[in-house]
Amino acid sequence: MKRLEASKLRDISLLKHYRIIRKWACRNNNLNDADLELLIYFDCTKLFTKQDYKIGTYAYSWDNKRWNRLLKESWIEVWRRRNQTTQKYNIYKVSFKCKQLISRMYRIMLGEEDILSSEKRNSIMRGKTYTDIVLQTAIKNVNNDKNR
Repeated sequence: MKRLEASKLRDISLLKHYRIIRKWACRNNNLNDADLELLIYFDCTKLFTKQDYKIGTYAYSWDNKRWNRLLKESWIEVWRRRNQTTQKYNIYKVSFKCKQLISRMYRIMLGEEDILSSEKRNSIMRGKTYTDIVLQTAIKNVNNDKNR
């Protein structure tokens, strides 16, 4: 396996537009920044337990309802259910919907795909607030940057 180095990441500008892409993903999927970053963390770990979730949330703002909200909105799902005898706890994984979102974010960061600019598919493009208008300009700059 080829080793990835810090200079290579800088050369491909992987994190150059991460903030704008994160804002787009959060706004259009009703997530906050901590939820999205936690889902990226879980996507990297593949399978996890509720205890792993508790360990993973130490770096994020406290949200007592986050776990139930992510389950209810189908961002995470049960991979193996507990049974009172051999499996003492549920094992979870990120859902297909979550994997699709994260994959799309990676494709946008690598320049393989652009952020959608239609009002129907991107709520930021409706421009209801000043922040939306600023983000519209940033999204246009990301899409026009062919060196990502």
